[in-house]
Amino acid sequence: MKQLLIYDRPIALNRHQHRHLRIKPSLSDYQFASKLNSVPLTVTEFGDALRDYPIVFAGSPDNASMPVALLGLTQAENLFVQDDGLWDAGTYVPAFLRRYPFVVADQDQADNFAVCVDGSFLSEEPDAVALFDENGADTPALAQAVKFLADYQQAVARTRAFMEQLREHKLLVDKAIHVDRKGVARQSLNGFCIVDEARLNKLGARALEKLSRTGALGLAYLQVASLGNVKRLASRLDARSQVPSPLH
Repeated sequence: MKQLLIYDRPIALNRHQHRHLRIKPSLSDYQFASKLNSVPLTVTEFGDALRDYPIVFAGSPDNASMPVALLGLTQAENLFVQDDGLWDAGTYVPAFLRRYPFVVADQDQADNFAVCVDGSFLSEEPDAVALFDENGADTPALAQAVKFLADYQQAVARTRAFMEQLREHKLLVDKAIHVDRKGVARQSLNGFCIVDEARLNKLGARALEKLSRTGALGLAYLQVASLGNVKRLASRLDARSQVPSPLH
């Protein structure tokens, strides 16, 4: 999955060149994510994401690199973005989306990276938020964003280590999700994999101890448990697809 899938025009920030750069003040509008039916997820988010989303791994068992949270069961539909752009109340918003409009230029560096901002989020409105002060120093808003990006990059590094362990023990298996709804043709999602619970349960004591020590064992079972949320997504799809009854 492309890391820049929600960014139209990333601009690498330069405190001299962009001294007067400002961005829109509110991040409560998630219309930019309304066409995403999945989004990258880090292992630090599994506990929160488990309440709302099925967690799967994009790609095949041999090359899957990141977990993703499923946000919808049809192409180009996010069931959590409401008509007014707000995220459905009470559900966890993945960090990949919360960091918008900021992103790092080098996804492979956890501690040393350049900060970019999506050019489509720039604004000249009076209430727009400045990124640099008159001396070129980071404003509190930018400092907070940089801290968030640094934490996110560290979480990505942990996630890649987790994925390496799953591949090492051959715990990933291809999976297709089929959703049958009354009066509607079967919905199918392909192109991802999941943890094979049967293989996981058959691992030897040494392998299980290693996975447990690194936290990977618990994360693997969280991923398995999250698949129960497929039915919840189907219920959301049903609710959104209903045709309003005529007024009497």
